[in-house]
Amino acid sequence: MIAIYMLVGVIAGALLALWLPITIPATWSPYVAIALLGALDSTIGGVTSHLRGRFQLKIFLSGFFGNALLAGVITWIGTRLDLDLFLAAVVVFGTRIFQNFADMRSYLLTNRKKKCKIGKKNV
Repeated sequence: MIAIYMLVGVIAGALLALWLPITIPATWSPYVAIALLGALDSTIGGVTSHLRGRFQLKIFLSGFFGNALLAGVITWIGTRLDLDLFLAAVVVFGTRIFQNFADMRSYLLTNRKKKCKIGKKNV
């Protein structure tokens, strides 16, 4: 049930962001983009852990805000040092997003097969 709320919240937030005429200054855009990537990583990880029955709200919330903040800070430090440190966050979060998506897909497909086999045995 919590995963549904998370998904509805992400969709509502995205629609609200598209609907509201808010602009982000160009100087802030790298920080916001990386922070959003960190938040998306936590959201997809939360859905994956919910599917596996291991979801904990405190861990999800600390990861959601912590990842976003840490990614923004790493990007800020990188700009101060004139280094592309944001690439480290992009690689890590991108890898985790795709891994969590693969885990979700595998879990859903495996459980569907098991349910079909169980249903055939009972008939």
